[in-house]
Amino acid sequence: MNNDLSWMLDSALEVPGARHAILVSADGLLMARSQDVRKDEADTVAAAMSGIQSLSRTMAGFCGHPDMNWRQTLVEFDGGWVFLISAGEGAYLAVSSAPDVDMADITFRMQQLVGQLGKALTTPPRESGVQT
Repeated sequence: MNNDLSWMLDSALEVPGARHAILVSADGLLMARSQDVRKDEADTVAAAMSGIQSLSRTMAGFCGHPDMNWRQTLVEFDGGWVFLISAGEGAYLAVSSAPDVDMADITFRMQQLVGQLGKALTTPPRESGVQT
């Protein structure tokens, strides 16, 4: 898990009603989690989110065009929502929320966060300054 990215996920939780956020690799591994998510829970949810995005992509043909790009999956529960979007090449961002969350606000915040995460995920590591 990349603890350096975890603090960034907390910005998605600034939306009233947002609860938890995780960053997931395409193969279902946890990359980062917001502070309030237990590690074991985040690992389980990460694996599930990978499966959900795969199923969602498979259903593109049901919308009329099998070559359509997947953008977002939204799952509703009695007690809230789970939003899942692409966070760049091979990564997905999942955020859970209360049922009365402003859906436009949370998806907008998630898109902003994806822009920030994209830069962080593609930035090469810093040189240590030690020359050999």
